[in-house]
Amino acid sequence: MLWPLAAQAQERVRRVGVLISGVSDPETQGRHRAFLEAMELLGWIDGRNLRIDARWAKGSIDGANKYAVELVALAPDVVMVTGSAAAGAMLATTNTVPVVFTQVPDPVGAGYVESMARPGGNATGFMPFEFGIGGK
Repeated sequence: MLWPLAAQAQERVRRVGVLISGVSDPETQGRHRAFLEAMELLGWIDGRNLRIDARWAKGSIDGANKYAVELVALAPDVVMVTGSAAAGAMLATTNTVPVVFTQVPDPVGAGYVESMARPGGNATGFMPFEFGIGGK
C-alpha cells in the first residue's frame, strides 16, 4: 500500500501570488484568512499542495509595481489581485500569468479586460457593483 504515499509525494505544488493594493490591516487580514479557508475547503492547503505568496502594496503605486515584478519572478500559476492599483501593476508586468482581480470598480474602462462577459487576455475577475443598477 505504498502507492497513495508515492502519489502524494509526487503531487505538484501550485503557486498562487496575491497582490493587495491596500495595507495589512485587520479587515484585509480577515479577507485574506477567508481566502485561505475557502481554498482549504476546495482541497488546496497552503504548505501542502499550494504555495501562497502574498504582498501588500500599502496604497502605493510604486509598491504595487515592485511587488508585481517580484511575484511574477516567482513563476506563479495564477495571481489574485485586489484593487485597481494592483490589477494595473500586475497586468503591466505580465501578459502570460493568469490574473484574477477583485474590488476593481471599472475593469473595462481601465482597459484590464475587453468586457466582463468575454474578458480576453490573461485577466478575469469580479466588480464590486454593476453600473447598470446605479440609477435605480
